[in-house]
Amino acid sequence: MPDEDRLCKEVLIAHYDEFQGDQYCFDRLVRMQHYGLPTRLLDISGNPLVALFFARHCKPELMETKGEVIVFRLARDKVKYFDSDTVSCLANLSNLPHSQKSLIDLRLDAVQFNETDVARKLLHHIKSEKSYFEGRIKPDDLGSVVCVKAKRTNSRIKSQSGAFLLFGHEATLPEWGNDGIEVSRVTVGNKEHILAQLDAININATTVYPSIDQTTVHLRDQHLRPATE
Repeated sequence: MPDEDRLCKEVLIAHYDEFQGDQYCFDRLVRMQHYGLPTRLLDISGNPLVALFFARHCKPELMETKGEVIVFRLARDKVKYFDSDTVSCLANLSNLPHSQKSLIDLRLDAVQFNETDVARKLLHHIKSEKSYFEGRIKPDDLGSVVCVKAKRTNSRIKSQSGAFLLFGHEATLPEWGNDGIEVSRVTVGNKEHILAQLDAININATTVYPSIDQTTVHLRDQHLRPATE
């Protein structure tokens, strides 16, 4: 996190053309996450069968280890979309240097907070994507964790029914959840059997990771696996 803004800028410098179609800072974070850069996003799926696949798909030596599906429950009206103002506020935190983020005081009321220098700097970044945005950033929102539905701009997000948890300033999600997000867990075993069942309904490495390298690995593993009745 201390190098968040620097990492994002270095990626933009090296591959600027890749991000030309991204309207919002959140869109850029999604793309960076897709290519493996650590961000303030956590990948989740809206499809429980895809989640079950991830709980089962592993290296052969871990096949006997039990997996786990983590379920996040929240009210439908709490789900944000890529163009949400709250999402813009949280995502644009990534543009602030660590020295500026360390000055954020979420204990201030909204009026006091928006009069601070760091709030003005954050507002500058938000206005670069939303010129109409007024200087009324809510400190409570800035420290929250929100579930966001992103644009399905790449095949992986489409195939995985992808969404994201977006973490605000120094935000954490306890193991048991919080007031807005309920967390529960399902432990699952018998990985090979479940993977075979998922494969039968076309949920496998080829469809979850729709790239030629994953397809070839899946086909290879399929033909190496002993035939069963």
